[in-house]
Amino acid sequence: MDTANNIAILCGTAPQPPKFSHTGGAEDYVTFPLEIERLSGAVDRINIVARAAAAEKLEFVGSPRLYIVGEVRSFNNKSGEGSRLVITVFARELRYAEAADENSVHLRGALCKPPTLRRTPMGRLICDVMLAVNRRYGRSDYLPCIAWGRIAQELSARTVGDVIEIDGRIQSRGYIKTTPDGSEERTAYEVSVISLTGEGA
Repeated sequence: MDTANNIAILCGTAPQPPKFSHTGGAEDYVTFPLEIERLSGAVDRINIVARAAAAEKLEFVGSPRLYIVGEVRSFNNKSGEGSRLVITVFARELRYAEAADENSVHLRGALCKPPTLRRTPMGRLICDVMLAVNRRYGRSDYLPCIAWGRIAQELSARTVGDVIEIDGRIQSRGYIKTTPDGSEERTAYEVSVISLTGEGA
């Protein structure tokens, strides 16, 4: 199993029990949220997908603390409800944990859109990119990433097709989406970049 391009290590609290997600390859899958506290005290709420057989080995009584090793995944939501790009973590390992909250991601992939460099009202540099990370069997996950300050400036100099490696964390961010039926609260997910390596392809 080659997961070197995409590794997520999470430790946090599951506030809700799993619910059925989908069936694939004759296996059932479930989903549940995992809440991970940042050093700032803010909480990221990450959607986890796991094999039902693995989740059934754990008792989701109260709000258990869980340790997860997996991969960041994306898929296009064509239902017309909610975000178009859905980001989850597929759990390859799932067990109880008493460790401190952890949220670390390592990704290696190619830039599939030109970087977008901008400044906050306070003058801080931000760079947004979309990273295509290969899976086995020819599939790819398209993962939005955001960098700040010096790393944002470095990332903005890369071009489409450049292969980079990043270390960071998954963050969730609420926003208001205006629809024909009015405004609704949604959650966006992105990988906040802590370090950047890699050369242009």
